[in-house]
Amino acid sequence: MELSKNYNPAEIENKWYQHWLQKGYFKSLPTGQAGEPDSREPFTIVIPPPNVTGVLHMGHTLNETVQDILIRKARMSGYNACWVPGSDHASIATEAKVVGMLKEKGIDKNNLSREEFLKYAFEWKEKYGDIIYNQLKKLGCSVDWDRTTFTMDDHYYKAVIKVFVDLYNKGLIYRGARMINWDPVAKTALSDEEVEYKEVTGKLYYIKYFVKRETDDVKRETSNVKEETSHVSRLTSHDDSTHVSPLTSDDEFIVIATQRPETIMGDTAVCANPDDERYKHLKGKSVIIPLINKKVPVIFDEYVDKDFGTGILKITPAHDINDYNIGLKHNLSVVDTLNEDGTLSEAAQIYIGKDRFVARKKIIEELKQKGLLVKEEEYQTRLGFSQRTNAVAEPKISTQWFVKMKELASPALQAVTDGKIKIHPGEKFLATYKYWLENVKDWCISRQLWWGQQIPAWYDEEGNVFVAENKEQALSQKLRAMSKGNSQLTAHNSLLIQDEDVLDTWFSSWLWPMEVFKGITQPDNADINYYYPTSVLVTGQDIIFFWVARMIMAGMEYKKEKPFSDVYFTGMVRDKQGRKMSKSLGNSPDLLDLINKYGADAVRFGIMISSPAGND
Repeated sequence: MELSKNYNPAEIENKWYQHWLQKGYFKSLPTGQAGEPDSREPFTIVIPPPNVTGVLHMGHTLNETVQDILIRKARMSGYNACWVPGSDHASIATEAKVVGMLKEKGIDKNNLSREEFLKYAFEWKEKYGDIIYNQLKKLGCSVDWDRTTFTMDDHYYKAVIKVFVDLYNKGLIYRGARMINWDPVAKTALSDEEVEYKEVTGKLYYIKYFVKRETDDVKRETSNVKEETSHVSRLTSHDDSTHVSPLTSDDEFIVIATQRPETIMGDTAVCANPDDERYKHLKGKSVIIPLINKKVPVIFDEYVDKDFGTGILKITPAHDINDYNIGLKHNLSVVDTLNEDGTLSEAAQIYIGKDRFVARKKIIEELKQKGLLVKEEEYQTRLGFSQRTNAVAEPKISTQWFVKMKELASPALQAVTDGKIKIHPGEKFLATYKYWLENVKDWCISRQLWWGQQIPAWYDEEGNVFVAENKEQALSQKLRAMSKGNSQLTAHNSLLIQDEDVLDTWFSSWLWPMEVFKGITQPDNADINYYYPTSVLVTGQDIIFFWVARMIMAGMEYKKEKPFSDVYFTGMVRDKQGRKMSKSLGNSPDLLDLINKYGADAVRFGIMISSPAGND
């Protein structure tokens, strides 16, 4: 019999992978065949759960290969090796995919009930959710497939809700109106860590703001007319009612530079430094917002840099975090001129319904026509983009749910600085980890979506909130409060409505090392007691804040124990231009094509010899 000279990797690799599965070589249990505790030391790895929407790219290949090397070495060294696979429900990404699928069928999400939408979402997940698992098998990963976990599994869903209620009862979760990052494409709040800042070339627009004349007040008093939003008929076609004589070129104006002229309608003040001699004479005076002719005060605050721009700023509390803080300090009103989808709202008064960037162009053109645009100049700026949709993120005042992070961060910081958890390569990432935890901000965890764990908060008609694991418990809370004579609660109202929002996906995945072993829902079961803490986490440096730090926080809070002993950061796989591999950029090789052509072993060997720890 003549043997073939050509090695066919697909044939050989598929044969042996099926053999391994049939023999159960990757299966791990905390007990022996007779049910007695396994005397071997466990070596545990939990896979960073890929998005259920996704397909494997070269970054995954690197990550899974490092894990497979570690787990196979441990298995051969006599450890009870357990590698847990799974996937993440990926709220924003999956909902976008389902909405897109519905559009193709001529169905608008807004015409569906929540239950109807979720039915479609789970159908989508059943159809496409196994793609990522089949690719892991193709790659030869020696995971224990009997332990596959999905972050929307019933037990996992219950764990997330249980933790939310517990943290709320401890005073570590609260609801309030804050300045948050908003994704106008996904129409949801984002955490600070979900906004990626990029250096871009922007433009500064220098705009005239006329100083309101004192004589206008005298005329208004004599005519006994209420405060108007329009004073200068010469400047606008949007309001032809005026009780003052037209301004002339001799009237005083100030020049303010802004990169966002589409937000001037939301201005509620202009602000100069109190030590700036150029503007001291404006104390107690007002200026007129261009195009809508609304009067706003001139205020003074040391925050303003006298040497930056013209030394005087427009203050738009609804659309800038620094302006928001100044607004709080000076008790300014908040005028939100943008809708959830990034179009101008009725509060803008002009170009209502136009996209923010379309409106910007129209406003610039109108300012030019009316002689109010002094000049334009290019400059470099940092702009925030949603990591999920790549839309320009909007600062927005919104009522959301938050986790207080300072108290949770302290044990997580100490676990690393004390050496209980070792970071590799430490010299590169330890300082980054420490800096983030020492300067951590509260975490915005609510998302305006339907795919995910629905926030376990119920409201009555008076707006009272009851946080509980289910509606029955929430109603019991209300009845108990009524029996204690709480005058704010009325007996006739037993109707409770659950909060529409879902929780940030990371609020589920921070429980991953525990709940894959049901450590939250069944705290003392054999698996969690044997396999936790896990041995090593292999992940990318880009989720050190999203995931690594938060898993440590959750582990220290709920198990009083680190979730893993070592964190190994792989490098980022980049193209020749230094860009991250991305489906949208089309710069990643097709993994399955490479495996079919060269075999999984060759692909994995190739990526490993190219990638020392932590280096791109």
